[in-house]
Amino acid sequence: MRGTLTGQRYVDDILRPHVGPFLNGLPGAIFQQDNARPHTAEVAQDFLRHFQTLPWPARSPDLSAVEHVWDQLKRQMPSCHSVHDLELAVQDLWAHLPKDYIRCLINSMPHRVAACIAAGGGPTRY
Repeated sequence: MRGTLTGQRYVDDILRPHVGPFLNGLPGAIFQQDNARPHTAEVAQDFLRHFQTLPWPARSPDLSAVEHVWDQLKRQMPSCHSVHDLELAVQDLWAHLPKDYIRCLINSMPHRVAACIAAGGGPTRY
């Protein structure tokens, strides 16, 4: 996305057209997001009241498997000389992420949640 992601834009461009329909198709699904400002904006919280969400401990990245994906992408990122080159590089790296890597991250979620609970919301080995 280009520009600043506001709470309203988060609802209009991400939650309403993509997340809402996806979650409606998965009865019992639990939505996870971090405490970024657009996520905690009143407009976003109002929209998400219709869905079950996983509480996010303050200052804790321990439940965010996608942070490992971003790290992996950053380590493989070539030097880019324009925004266009950067977009192409990210799209290419994203498309070629190993499925086993993503599967391992998904499968680790129960252990991540348990470790976070055991640590009282503090740091874990994840």
